[in-house]
Amino acid sequence: MNSGAPGTLVVGRVQFFRRHRGEVNSSAFSPDGRTLLTASEDGCVYGWKTRSGHLLWKLGGHTGPVKFCRFSPNGRLFASTSCDRTIRLWDVAEAKCLQILKGHQRSVETVSFSPDSKQLASGGWDKQVMLWEVQSGQVLRHLLGHRDSVQSSDFAPSSDCLATGSWDSTIRIWDLRGGNPAIFHQELEGHSGNISCLCYSASGLLASGSWDKTIHIWKPSTRNLLVQLKDHVTWVKSIAFSLDGLQLASAGYSSMVKVWDCNTGKCIETLKGALDVAHACAFTPDGKLLVSGAAH
Repeated sequence: MNSGAPGTLVVGRVQFFRRHRGEVNSSAFSPDGRTLLTASEDGCVYGWKTRSGHLLWKLGGHTGPVKFCRFSPNGRLFASTSCDRTIRLWDVAEAKCLQILKGHQRSVETVSFSPDSKQLASGGWDKQVMLWEVQSGQVLRHLLGHRDSVQSSDFAPSSDCLATGSWDSTIRIWDLRGGNPAIFHQELEGHSGNISCLCYSASGLLASGSWDKTIHIWKPSTRNLLVQLKDHVTWVKSIAFSLDGLQLASAGYSSMVKVWDCNTGKCIETLKGALDVAHACAFTPDGKLLVSGAAH
């Protein structure tokens, strides 16, 4: 999608991915934007060429619905989480499972890679956050303290901190520089609903989306709420900063996708009608906005 006149998004291309045998719970773009992952209720992870819609792989192995998926920053791996209480690590080039990470007691709802792709964080309905070493598949730390399901996570660009968002309506920032266990660093409060998505900018600002239909942009080092974005009519499912951190894209659990000016908090562009439900948004290295979701 490219920007047209102010206030509108021009849809450059629409591609349909029709081979799922169940509802799509999550989707994610590769760092270069060329590949789309979809996590399905049918227990499989699908990989697609973004431009052509060609199916690259359909990967089974999970014994329950696949809830979430994400690529590693280096683009070589991706992770999937499931109601079967596991995380699977996959090799992109060979489309094969490298590790099955076990330790959660209930459905795993979120996963995120560290910027160097060497560590993985996961969270779910057991209220705990687990930190893993990617190469060995070993658990490095258990991070306890959330009072409800952990639904979102993201590493700071420095890898020093991990942010986690929960259905307890709080965001926790964990300091990973110390020993084991990690130090609970701070709690960011202000949302009145479940935290559904988190995203760091390259400069270290943190955006949070919530079931309260708002997005908050924080400066974690000072716990300051810099700006509050209000215009979604449903809960916020996905957020993504532009590479320069000046804009933020957001997808509500509806047909609405928005682009915001992070300094002023104003909505500068809106897309409606291309999707029934938007799942994921991402900026490509050349500045284009990619959006995926469900359409009938």
